[in-house]
Amino acid sequence: MPESRLPVIALTVGEPAGIGPEISIRAAWALRHEVRPVLVGDAAYLAMLANEIDPEIKLMGVSIEALRNDGLSATGQDRVTVIDCPLNAHVIAGELDPRNGRAVLQTLDVAIESVNQGWCDAIVTAPLQKSTINDAGVKFSGHTEYLAEKTHTPQVVMMLACEANAHLAQPLRVALATTHLPLKDVPAAIVFDDLLRTLQIIDADLKQKMGIAQPRILVTGLNPHAGENGYLGREEIDVISPVIAEAKRLGIEVSGPYPADTLFQPKYLERADCVLAMYHDQGLSVLKHASFGLGVNITLGLPLIRTSVDHGTALDLAAQGLGYADISSMLVAIRVAANMVKNKQ
Repeated sequence: MPESRLPVIALTVGEPAGIGPEISIRAAWALRHEVRPVLVGDAAYLAMLANEIDPEIKLMGVSIEALRNDGLSATGQDRVTVIDCPLNAHVIAGELDPRNGRAVLQTLDVAIESVNQGWCDAIVTAPLQKSTINDAGVKFSGHTEYLAEKTHTPQVVMMLACEANAHLAQPLRVALATTHLPLKDVPAAIVFDDLLRTLQIIDADLKQKMGIAQPRILVTGLNPHAGENGYLGREEIDVISPVIAEAKRLGIEVSGPYPADTLFQPKYLERADCVLAMYHDQGLSVLKHASFGLGVNITLGLPLIRTSVDHGTALDLAAQGLGYADISSMLVAIRVAANMVKNKQ
């Protein structure tokens, strides 16, 4: 495929003191013949890191102002473009500095703009440190919430996915009805309209962005044994089952609620394209056990394509120096984003 037709992926490099810049550079260089990666970060800092990683890696910086005037120029596969978002303070690997918090946030704004302007086709995000941005004086709860706010999206869905591997006979996708909530707040967040909209978002994006003609969705219960007919809780009776019934009426192929402790086994998963879990650890503990380092975080419901790695900033690993970080999840995140671009087109 000619380079002009390769998916153009905006890759935000995340927290500069973590492993994000290294894995972003290494993955971008490794996949430059499959996609056209565009790094978003401090061009000078990334060039220095690239030279330390491998002197063969060539980067080319471009200012945001130049992009706005001239668009994104072709670079060829001998170098990777960097949209320059300068940092405010010197980076010490493994040590957070709130002076760089706003610069990290700027990379997200630039990535969103790059998709909105048609310079890039999708966004892949390296991990950032929420505390650094908050310490810089900006209220920030995470990538997903920020992207939803900036794109004026009223509801998004967090989904993690992984390919078949030694632990899984088939791909596994797990979406969440609630995300980063204290466990005590989860039951009150399981409400009819939101849960129904979550199923609609999953169904639509699996069709439009992942090329699955008729997605099959399995839904967990909230309580042990899916409530055991109300003995262990009524959320399944009062909310989850009625939502499933309405979703079926709307043409969504969905079933449940199933007890979460027995749902994640091959005889059920082999007939599912996605599992919808009610809360974070209920679904993601299983997926991360089976695929940690090989999974990808996908935000459903956005007007743009966004994927991310399934791990954090790994400040302790970054402090040890270059060469220790595993780029597997970043490679998968970029490839999944590229496939989603192709499916959407």
